[in-house]
Amino acid sequence: MRRQQRRVQCGRGSRVLRTPTGNDDGACRCQHLKPSFHFDVQLADILRFETDCRDTHEAMQAEDPGFVLLDVRGPALFARGHVPGAINLPHGKIVASKMAAWPDGTLFVVYCAGPHCNGAARAALRLARLGRPVKLMAGGITSWLDEGFVLARPASRA
Repeated sequence: MRRQQRRVQCGRGSRVLRTPTGNDDGACRCQHLKPSFHFDVQLADILRFETDCRDTHEAMQAEDPGFVLLDVRGPALFARGHVPGAINLPHGKIVASKMAAWPDGTLFVVYCAGPHCNGAARAALRLARLGRPVKLMAGGITSWLDEGFVLARPASRA
């Protein structure tokens, strides 16, 4: 008995078929299923909503960097060290009433502890749902330190 292959015309209706597998088995020739197209679109979208530590550091040297930098970790971690110029606002405290302190079009750059932490993603989602422009600082504190940048710490008590 010979097995017949069913050729899929277009998998747009199915999440399984819509997601590229990383290889082209010829099942569909639609541009949206080609892995190179998928990664081009996905990575371009990521870069629209992310910035890196070096660019953030450079911008923070200006009198007006053009954004508000939010450290979305808890107050204890913020006190142990944070990016200079950052404001501490834990991601769970990002609500409309707190955000009213800034004009509607204010861009927020958010960061957390590092790639092992999803606090920045949670903060970005909250800000986006409030209609606020937002970018993630990729890598958080971990990447900041990896780049050789220093953290601000409160003055020690004598």
